[in-house]
Amino acid sequence: MKGQPLSRRGEGRISEGWSAKMAMAVAVAVARVWRPSRGLGRTGLPLLRLLGARGLARFHPHRWQQQQHFSSLDDKPQFPGASAEFIDKLEFIQPNVISGIPIYRVMDRQGQIINPSEDPHLPQEKVLKFYKSMTLLNTMDRILYESQRQGRISFYMTNYGEEGTHVGSAAALDDTDLVFGQYREAGVLMYRDYPLELFMAQCYGNVSDLGKGRQMPVHYGCRERHFVTISSPLATQIPQAVGAAYAAKRANANRVVICYFGEGAASEGDAHAGFNFAATLECPIIFFCRNNGYAISTPTSEQYRGDGIAARGPGYGILSIRVDGNDVFAVYNATKEARRRAVAENQPFLIEAMTYRIGHHSTSDDSSAYRSVDEVNYWDKQDHPISRLRHHLQSRGWWDDEQEKAWRKQSRKKFPSQGLNVCLRGNRQEGQRFPSSRRK
Repeated sequence: MKGQPLSRRGEGRISEGWSAKMAMAVAVAVARVWRPSRGLGRTGLPLLRLLGARGLARFHPHRWQQQQHFSSLDDKPQFPGASAEFIDKLEFIQPNVISGIPIYRVMDRQGQIINPSEDPHLPQEKVLKFYKSMTLLNTMDRILYESQRQGRISFYMTNYGEEGTHVGSAAALDDTDLVFGQYREAGVLMYRDYPLELFMAQCYGNVSDLGKGRQMPVHYGCRERHFVTISSPLATQIPQAVGAAYAAKRANANRVVICYFGEGAASEGDAHAGFNFAATLECPIIFFCRNNGYAISTPTSEQYRGDGIAARGPGYGILSIRVDGNDVFAVYNATKEARRRAVAENQPFLIEAMTYRIGHHSTSDDSSAYRSVDEVNYWDKQDHPISRLRHHLQSRGWWDDEQEKAWRKQSRKKFPSQGLNVCLRGNRQEGQRFPSSRRK
């Protein structure tokens, strides 16, 4: 047997490039899915008996047999796994000699439009909604952070410094687009007019909580607003979001799925699997990475050695862009264009929003142990997304100091002090139990 030609060992290659075993496997698979109405009988096996494995293989010639013969090594490479050119010099690609992916922005730090052609030309009401959503989120963060410190709730995670990534991306989506968040995307729900009472109820775990108090605080979810409930394990939402996007594609739903995650979650295996699935299945999904500098206490310098997260997209065949996450207009433009093309072309997009986490990772963290106060103060005072948008509004005459003072006072009143006690006990009367989740 060892000295026999390959074709005599039952593994023979057919002229078209198929193996007999492969043809048999294809025939069995075809028999399972073809319908009797197509003349193949109930099982489809009569076709296999009629043609045999080799005969069936001839209906599907190997694609490489159809290409022309290459006469010299000077021709372009024809390997199916990559698109490249031949070289005759041994050379390893050094990551430090490749220029980094540039950061797209629309406004400078003073809120001035840099390139007028990139101005989204949004109406005043919409831009004011951007600002009010961002500042209201900031106010809610302060109240709930203080609530945890007072022992009213067990845990909380603030969004300080990342408000622009939430609101800018949410504004560019359709209301029916499905959102898979991580745990720092409360601004997306807020922009979709999620009631403040439900934010509070979820964190307090009272009777008004849609999750019936079974989740940790900040693990929001709302079916009516197409926001999938957040789960704690990192990156598990990424392959789930890809599956939802694939289902939307199959259903011709004309909508996208957006999946948020941080640069730390991008190191998880689920992220890489999700990227590859989305690319090969051509799913209408937007991967939105908030690169805020730290994965809890791990800085980006210890998280990866390459050029961030956006640089990984081309390796998977995903169109990618890096944006200034503190520029709400840049985030809006990038997300809007990614959504348009994802729906029209059925392909994934990767957006890396460069931002900074000003607050602690959570109420269980003390960031002063791994970063300086001066570093935090720079981003809080010099390059904050709320300050940048406020400068822009003031330069256009859409906002002034009096309006700012009135709005800050008004937004604080949306969370009355007595409301915290209501949140603590909910609307439950004495002896009343939580409603059952069992279907009747």
